Amino acid sequence: MYPILIELGPIRLFTYGFFLALGFLTAIWLAGREARRVGLPVAQFYDLCLYIVVAAIVGSRLLYVLLEMDAFIKKPWEILYLWKGGLVFQGGLVLAFLVALYYMRRHQMPWRTTFDALAVGMPVGQSLGRVGCFMAGCCYGSESDLPWAVTFTHPETLCPLRVPLHPSQLYEALLLLPVFGVIYYMRTRKSYEGQLALVYFCLAGTVRFLTEFVRHPLDYRGPVLFGSFPATQIFALVVALVSGGLLLYFRSRR
Repeated sequence: MYPILIELGPIRLFTYGFFLALGFLTAIWLAGREARRVGLPVAQFYDLCLYIVVAAIVGSRLLYVLLEMDAFIKKPWEILYLWKGGLVFQGGLVLAFLVALYYMRRHQMPWRTTFDALAVGMPVGQSLGRVGCFMAGCCYGSESDLPWAVTFTHPETLCPLRVPLHPSQLYEALLLLPVFGVIYYMRTRKSYEGQLALVYFCLAGTVRFLTEFVRHPLDYRGPVLFGSFPATQIFALVVALVSGGLLLYFRSRR
């Protein structure tokens, strides 16, 4: 696709970075509106979002580096080349979750309500980030002969060139939009605090688990477990099942 959005002499604006920033800003804007609606301290909430953004980027990059350790041992300086792609969502999710919990505890914020507010913005931000992945060619799909298969030709793209591939990034981006619709609809109809966050983790984990089936086998996603499932896919399934189980548990208690 178009890994470089704008190029003016030595100045380059990478499409991946642009959509990543757009995703974070959109997610924070939506979550901030929800935080204000439910009466959370808005200034503290935006500070929390800043820490979450940093933790998400660091955690996503760290997991990617660990998965691609052989390549980065040869060129360790490329660990900082974020504009070339290489962020694993699961790593960012774990570190951002831990940082958020610490911040909420330290500032005595109601953690369930706060996570619900964050959940309102996360699907849209994640969807925009996937569009950036598509433009850069990272997280690419397996070979396909379907009419909508995409062939990448730009020399700086990160996926195999001139081979029709599943646009797996766009599959996930599109599937996350109805996830946002469900959460946005439920935000004024939830039965208990924390329900929106659980719905997000359940649905987003399911979306990731399903789209992993059309990812390219050469796009390394950790060790293969249980015969044919990469570690990132297993992690997505665990997140979906645990969140779904908690939803059923709280529903039965009510």
